[in-house]
Amino acid sequence: MKRIYLDHAATTPLDPEVIAHMSALMAEVTGNPSSIHAEGRRARTVIEEARARVARLLNASIGEIFFTSGGTESSNMVLKTAHRDRGIRRFISSPTEHHCVLHTLQRLGREPDTEVLWLQTDAHGSPDLSQLETLLAHSPTPTLVSLMHANNETGALLDLERAGRICRAHGALFHSDTVQTMGYFPFDLEALPIDMMTGSGHKFYGPKGCGFVYIRGGTLDQPLMDGGSQERNMRAGTENVYGISGLALALSLAYEHLESRQSQTRAVRAHLLQRLTEEFPEITVHSPSPDHCHYKVLNVSFPPSPRSEFLVMNLDISGISVSGGSACSSGTEKGSHVLEAIGMEADRKAVRFSFSHKNTIAEADRVIDALIKAFKKD
Repeated sequence: MKRIYLDHAATTPLDPEVIAHMSALMAEVTGNPSSIHAEGRRARTVIEEARARVARLLNASIGEIFFTSGGTESSNMVLKTAHRDRGIRRFISSPTEHHCVLHTLQRLGREPDTEVLWLQTDAHGSPDLSQLETLLAHSPTPTLVSLMHANNETGALLDLERAGRICRAHGALFHSDTVQTMGYFPFDLEALPIDMMTGSGHKFYGPKGCGFVYIRGGTLDQPLMDGGSQERNMRAGTENVYGISGLALALSLAYEHLESRQSQTRAVRAHLLQRLTEEFPEITVHSPSPDHCHYKVLNVSFPPSPRSEFLVMNLDISGISVSGGSACSSGTEKGSHVLEAIGMEADRKAVRFSFSHKNTIAEADRVIDALIKAFKKD
């Protein structure tokens, strides 16, 4: 039987159209984009066409889009250069952020005269924006707020508009890790009160190892890595020409088919959730209601038992790929800092299902059958 892949929050397969596009570029575009000869100019044109496409899709200026190796580099770039060059000595975030933000802020917090404050979160991992407003209102220290748009484990969605307005009202910079939502929700960056945001191609059917950061004009002006003048002096190193172009095409396809992809993904997620609650009334749903959750993520936990201990492995043996938490750090399953932060009992077994428009109702039913089999007594 064909395997069922339900770990799209970890990564997505390359779109066939993107594969064909990148393959053609690899054969045709051979120059270094920093070279002035014809081959170099051709490579430079490919990059700038991709930049223009991404900027147009997000309603941003082309001068505000910088290509990177992915979301982790992008967030490191934003946070570390703000501290180094903008004099930011106060950061506000939440304990349920992705490790690329969490670990970076923990490191910065060890620097002299630097303060990192963590917002309280609700049972789904959403940060308390009322507390954010209080913290910003009671300190004149230059501050950067970093809050992810959708939690990568529970799917909890942040009200970006509200968070941005709060930051603007108090003169704080606002950065959001939008890696999980880029290509799944529309963004109007001219209107949205946000200063910096990040995207990663492999989350929306583009290539791995290629991402971008949006930096509103004038917010940051120094690179994280030195050694070259690429990306308008903001990122040293020869550009990943093929990955950049593939990312731009993948993002374009994601928005071109946004409504149909949303509809299919929502339907499969809703069906699986209904079947789960019917067949396993003892589960706890850690994802919020659909209006406040990323439609591709569903996180539930099962009560402790010998059969739940190896649940993710048993599903894998049954041909079903899911996650027991975040898959970004290593290939081994380990405890989730997000689920710990929201107070999930340590002995429960969490499973994150993350969906694609290519998943089907029939696949969801196969998952239920596999779970019933996994918990069935001999």
